[in-house]
Amino acid sequence: MSRDPRYDILFEPVKIGPVTAKNRFYQVPHCTGLGWLRPRMVAALRGVKAEGGWGVVCTEYCSIHPASDDLPHPYASLWDQGDIRAHSLMTEQVHEHGGLAGAELWVGGARSANLFTNEVPMDVASMPNAVGIPYQTRAMDKADIRELRRWHRAAALRAKAAGFDIVYVYATHHYLLSHFLSAKTNTRSDEYGGSLENRVRLVRELIEETKDAVGDRCAVAVRFSADEANAVDGEPIIGEHRDMLAMLAELPDLWDININEYSQEMGVSRFVKEASLEAHMSYVKSITSKPVVTVGRFTSPDTMVSQVRRGIVDFIGAARPSIADPFLPKKIEEGRLDDIRECIGCNICYTGDSKATPIRCTQNPTIGEEWRRGWHPENIAPKGSDSTVLVVGAGPAGLEATRALGKRGYQVLLAEAEQWLGGRVTRETALPGLSEWARVRDYRVQQIQKMANVEIYLDNRMSADDVLDIEADHVLIATGARWLANGRGLHSETALATLGPAEQIFTPDDIMAGRLPTGPVLIYDDDHYYMANVIAERLRAEDIAVTLVTPSNQISSWGGHTSEQGLIHRRLLQVGVDLVLSHTLTAYDGKEVQLQCAYSGKARSISAAALLMVTMRAPDDALFRELQQRVRTGADSLPKTLTRIGDCEAPAIIAGAVFAGHRYARELDTDIDPDNRIRYDRVFYEEAETTAD
Repeated sequence: MSRDPRYDILFEPVKIGPVTAKNRFYQVPHCTGLGWLRPRMVAALRGVKAEGGWGVVCTEYCSIHPASDDLPHPYASLWDQGDIRAHSLMTEQVHEHGGLAGAELWVGGARSANLFTNEVPMDVASMPNAVGIPYQTRAMDKADIRELRRWHRAAALRAKAAGFDIVYVYATHHYLLSHFLSAKTNTRSDEYGGSLENRVRLVRELIEETKDAVGDRCAVAVRFSADEANAVDGEPIIGEHRDMLAMLAELPDLWDININEYSQEMGVSRFVKEASLEAHMSYVKSITSKPVVTVGRFTSPDTMVSQVRRGIVDFIGAARPSIADPFLPKKIEEGRLDDIRECIGCNICYTGDSKATPIRCTQNPTIGEEWRRGWHPENIAPKGSDSTVLVVGAGPAGLEATRALGKRGYQVLLAEAEQWLGGRVTRETALPGLSEWARVRDYRVQQIQKMANVEIYLDNRMSADDVLDIEADHVLIATGARWLANGRGLHSETALATLGPAEQIFTPDDIMAGRLPTGPVLIYDDDHYYMANVIAERLRAEDIAVTLVTPSNQISSWGGHTSEQGLIHRRLLQVGVDLVLSHTLTAYDGKEVQLQCAYSGKARSISAAALLMVTMRAPDDALFRELQQRVRTGADSLPKTLTRIGDCEAPAIIAGAVFAGHRYARELDTDIDPDNRIRYDRVFYEEAETTAD
């Protein structure tokens, strides 16, 4: 297939100062949960994106000096010769595929307590640590500012030595430089404070000095916020930022524009849709002649073209879409739009940074595994035998296993008990705001339907005898899990014997199946992610009174790792849900729910016609266990292997189910060391000593 001419504009080269990007696809700086700790892993991850067609591929935030340290969050660094060598691993791979490599130089200021290096944190003024660590910054004097400028210049030179083509001045996201810009945080009375010109002075100096240091070969980009404060009723508050941008308009070679509110800039799809930053971006191109990039979870090439043609941006910026499908540009270029794994906006990728763990993605199970497992997002080894595989269950785990097995060339039989595919994904996407999650199902079904070696059997609830009668060589059980109604969960290790009557107790499975309560409902959330709050919103849409109770001191506390906790809390208040925090469930008699304060132990009761439990799930593994017993007793027609995966093995998030399905397909008929399934990206003392000079 060939590219649709409508999209030709996306593949035009664009000049950025002394360098030229081969197209308009720009992977903006984004975290990976890898940073300087895992240089080989992060280099392979970025290299695959360049292979997939991204014209520019950038690092995550990259510390210029030990005085800007963000552990436990893994960041990149450009402190010394070792960092130059580590980053060279990335730039070489990006250049191999014709891409430009960008380094985002970063100074944390009050957002960094320097817990790793023990350096004293500095900022424009003395202020509390911005993320609640009980430290304050030292107010920078002029000598500190001179040192900062020296550090930044030295880091830019190290970036150039490492092979980077674009070097950033990072002046947003509430880090140090943005505090110099802000009239709220910059209370200085010297030439770096007071007037707008003075507050912009340090950023101007860093741009000029970076260009002087590396501008002969490297472009200089500035990451900058288009607005001053959160939008009110959808209208951005631009404030002084337009004037600041106008003052600096022609100094850098590129503007990387974002907004002040991170939960909107990278908002989950439940609350924020594609191209959501356009209202904030409307004035930028009228002020500067330099190329502009911004993000917007762009997945539609038509939206991309519209943004470019209407002069909103010059580059299509992406973090999450480039994670979900590193080959998105190449698939557009080759006319393979149906093969794109569209980002679902769940922000599971972001949890890697917030939890200080390697990145993962619901749509792309290979992200982060390019080096340590040798997984490629588009390529997979051919089958290792002529075996037939029976997959029981067409949820996210079963669908991904079937897709990947089919791509390897195996003969696959997929049996699903329902009359539809998708399992929990199909059920959950009917809940408020989760419709884009259907892309998990749709991508895999589209790919499977192209495969002549895959057969699908719907409305086919398999018994153990049915499974054995098929005589498949390998049997994979992916039958999912179900929500419990007995109160067992994180804060109650055992089931509660004080709950009843059963017909007045509900679970999310009931709501998703269409069984709704008729009176006031108390939802008990001991799951702490999205399910309880979307169920609450669903019931409020039916005008059912809802009280949501959680043992946590936050609503949807795990949602903080996906940048949506505050949005969830606000939405529940907007739709009229009563919220009760820090209380555990003790009993329900059909009329009153008994609660206990998690701190004081004080009891209270709330009237409710129904109790809806969102606590934990039990694996639906009866079929697996029966087959396992047949194997133990030596029944006839046994498969070579019997395996369970996904929620049937251990209930988790959808990304966990997709990963489990993919790993099964990758590892079938291969030699895998069960004790060491992955390579470990670490430096040994001996290696460091032999390469030190």
